[in-house]
Amino acid sequence: MLVYADGSIVGTIGGGAVELTVIREAIEAIESGESRRWSAHLTRDLGMCCGGKMEVYVEPIAMREPFVCFGAGHVAKALVPMLVALDFDVTVVDSRDELLTEERFPGVQRELIEPVDFAAGLTGHPDAYWLVVTHDHAVDQDLVENLLPKACAWLGMIGSKGKVARFLVRYRAAGVDESLFSRLSAPVGLDVGAETPMEIAVAIAAAVIRVRRRSTADPIPLSKHPLDARGGDGKATAPALTRG
Repeated sequence: MLVYADGSIVGTIGGGAVELTVIREAIEAIESGESRRWSAHLTRDLGMCCGGKMEVYVEPIAMREPFVCFGAGHVAKALVPMLVALDFDVTVVDSRDELLTEERFPGVQRELIEPVDFAAGLTGHPDAYWLVVTHDHAVDQDLVENLLPKACAWLGMIGSKGKVARFLVRYRAAGVDESLFSRLSAPVGLDVGAETPMEIAVAIAAAVIRVRRRSTADPIPLSKHPLDARGGDGKATAPALTRG
């Protein structure tokens, strides 16, 4: 039986209390990323009159989430190899054939098409990741407006706070549902003080990992987190790194 994160299934192990319990076990395995065994005495543990024992092995299947990068510029060039190394199924979309080359983006799908046209054909998926980093603000605006209503795991857009604020004003004027605005991660990436394309790519990759792992921790350096320690008040803080 295949179990998805939302509890939907393909196939069956017989239904009833056993199947419901195993579905819960599978969802927990998906969230933790760890395999597990579940066993029960059907009468004593589940109150089933048929009796006997059952053991089930539950294994999470690593799937490659689809990631569409709209734009093939400097940030995309730096970011895409990271996404590939992180096991995303990457597609780069751009209308400029001189940038959308195998040399710049080896081993990923490339779509030579107007980004807005490609976005219009996306149906949305709860595991999909979309990043808007084109060279044209007008294209960025149209892309986000097109993508906002569609289901996805994450939608990010590069740009300053001023750019984002102007876009939101325009979306309101166009009648876009304001409840959708919270879906947009913009300015994109964790705040690490990034300036160069490679640094910005690292910040975006970190933000994506945080979403994928469903992390609720504050994105602050691990050295700032208190550590359990013996003696004293029971807490210690890792020393800050210094330049030698």
